[in-house]
Amino acid sequence: MAGAGRFRDRAEAGRFLGERLARDLRGEALVVLGLPRGGVPVARQVARALGAPLDVFLVRKLGHPGQPELAMGAIASGGTRVLNDDLVRELRLGDDVIDSVTERELAELERRERAYRGDRPPPDLAGRTVVLVDDGLATGATMRAAVAAVRRQGPKQVVVAVPTAPSHSLAELAGEADEVVAVIVPEPFHAVGLWYEDFREVPDDEVRRLLQLPAERPVDAGGSEAALVVPDDARGLVVFAHGSGSSRFSPRNRFVAGVLEEAGLGTLLVDLLTHEEERVDLRTREHRFDVGLLADRVVEAVRWAESLGLPVGLFGASTGAAAALVAAARESDSVHAVVSRGGRPDLAGPALGDVLAPTLLVVGGRDEPVLGLNRRAAGELTRAPAVKLEIVPGATHLFEERGALERVSELARDWFRLHL
Repeated sequence: MAGAGRFRDRAEAGRFLGERLARDLRGEALVVLGLPRGGVPVARQVARALGAPLDVFLVRKLGHPGQPELAMGAIASGGTRVLNDDLVRELRLGDDVIDSVTERELAELERRERAYRGDRPPPDLAGRTVVLVDDGLATGATMRAAVAAVRRQGPKQVVVAVPTAPSHSLAELAGEADEVVAVIVPEPFHAVGLWYEDFREVPDDEVRRLLQLPAERPVDAGGSEAALVVPDDARGLVVFAHGSGSSRFSPRNRFVAGVLEEAGLGTLLVDLLTHEEERVDLRTREHRFDVGLLADRVVEAVRWAESLGLPVGLFGASTGAAAALVAAARESDSVHAVVSRGGRPDLAGPALGDVLAPTLLVVGGRDEPVLGLNRRAAGELTRAPAVKLEIVPGATHLFEERGALERVSELARDWFRLHL
């Protein structure tokens, strides 16, 4: 996160928010709804962290004809209308006045929905956990209207999630949503934009682009559980390998995968260990260092991925990087590029000399033991047509520092776009 508790931009805010939500919501029947326009880039990161579909949920204020800033109520996606009954009674507003404003605002809401969603129908929210996301709350009035409108569609539960909000707005929403989550709750708050370094306006084209990215779908990738995303006109497919068996749910891998997907690359997040192996590994740590076992699983995933007809690359983290390099050596006709993030390529042993794919090694500048191992491994990749060691200044092993994981993602994106 940026200095003084500020976010760099909406993407970083969404990444932190997604990591927070993933602790409790993974495995639920989820749908993530972003409030346009600023909420959609945040919601994209949340949806990627949760492996959930992304859509928009629009809310339009029903302003009093003589005082447009005075909200008689709101109308939301699906035509649901929520009225401020106290105000309607106090001002003795007739149905004709309310209906006239409703008709006008509904037409504008439907126009915007068509612009964002095209011909796709809105998602069915009945029985699902709905995560409503915006880039922040000020008064919370729009979000309260969104919660009320979603409630009428019969969801299992409604979660409000924002990067930042004042405590009083969160307290008011806590009585209406099932759960309210915020990353930072600064006091004094003043305004949402103060808590971002980059709070530029989000254009409609950006909203449409993010909504067009496909949601992930579960697949059996050569015997391993995996999550697949293939954007339209994808130029290649990147298989992710993580030594601890958590690749499919790793928030860092999911963030990197999201950046690759936005660049037109497919992604396959693979669990290299079975559920039982993972349980054993959490106690003994024995399987995460079994590079032979992990490499066998990566090879099977690569062979499965070839059926999609796309050039295949490998992204490995920790001991998964060694497994990726061994698999690249064994499947040299199929693997066209490799990226290692904070990896242990040294554990690939003699296989390093058989890797024929362009290989990028990314290491944190403060991860000194691993940096030394990567320098030596780079010298042993003697047959790879291109080998590059990229050091992210100031980063430690997990790339938790400000901007570090974003830099890893950019480097991986550029490498795969060059070589796939």
